[in-house]
Amino acid sequence: MLSVTSYPQAYIDDRRAAIAAQLETYDALVATADAAAVAAFAPGFFAHLVLALDMDFCHRARGQEGKDGNPMNEVRLLTRAITEHGGVLPADKQIKLKPETSVLGLTSGDEVVLDRESFGRLADAYFDAIAASFGP
Repeated sequence: MLSVTSYPQAYIDDRRAAIAAQLETYDALVATADAAAVAAFAPGFFAHLVLALDMDFCHRARGQEGKDGNPMNEVRLLTRAITEHGGVLPADKQIKLKPETSVLGLTSGDEVVLDRESFGRLADAYFDAIAASFGP
């Protein structure tokens, strides 16, 4: 598939709503489930939500995304960590991810473990960046 240079606002809004629905379901689960069970479930759940974020916009044009360590770059690197590096954030010579300006504050070599709060911040920043760079 060719790279995508823009997404309709309705698509961006739909994908944001789908993630919000997953978070609402998670919140309902937390309110009723055993804390230990939730603690065991959460890391894998949020890792898969990172993959969903990336997959929804996987054909975005790399050049248009930039390489400055923005939230789109961060999700791209997190996806690689989860799928290719055993959950450890890889170094990338092209993407300039800086812990002090990134959403999660991770550096290469850090283990990727997200919770409700950190994933929520990441998703909000990611959708805002997608809308700004690829929206109508």
